[in-house]
Amino acid sequence: MRPDLTLVVIAKEPVPGHVKTRLTPPCSPDEAAEIAEAALADTLQVVASTPAHQRVLALAGRPGAWLPDCFDVAPQVSGTLDVRIAGVLAEVAGPMVLVGMDTPQLTSELLLSCDFSTRPAWLGLAEDGGFWALGLARPDPELVRGVPMSVPHTGAAQLERLEQAGLEVGLLPTLRDVDTWPDALAVAAAAPKTRLARAVSALTAAAAR
Repeated sequence: MRPDLTLVVIAKEPVPGHVKTRLTPPCSPDEAAEIAEAALADTLQVVASTPAHQRVLALAGRPGAWLPDCFDVAPQVSGTLDVRIAGVLAEVAGPMVLVGMDTPQLTSELLLSCDFSTRPAWLGLAEDGGFWALGLARPDPELVRGVPMSVPHTGAAQLERLEQAGLEVGLLPTLRDVDTWPDALAVAAAAPKTRLARAVSALTAAAAR
């Protein structure tokens, strides 16, 4: 166990019409929610199996059967994504790694590669220009608040903010978010043992019938 490490997943409850809306079309809102739930469940399973002092789900919505018992659930504050992430950082005292629900190909090895003995900050960039992981030895809401989110340069802006604060940043491997159907197909192919891959396979088979 990492005696002082907190792992945080920031996520939305997978409610049809409110998650993964860029999957529709070709998916229906219900199918998009199935993909979202699968991706979230995969992410939570990996975090649950990773040694840590504490595991937190910062959730917009209500927990469901997909939530492992080892998580503390904290409601997200209201506001834009940067404000919501900042709200999480304000509540974590020690070293933490925060991830979203969009990269079910996540592994424990990736999480534990955030070595705070070598660098005080770690960032995992996403192929779409965002970021999928943020690791901080000393969480500080001001390191995120005001960073433009959900734009093609979000990852670059977050990296610049960390560097402007004088932090040496380690870069994690770049991963692909599951936002669109081509994303879902690509991530399912790259991580065929995931619940996401099974959900994509089932939807593909149903569409072919």
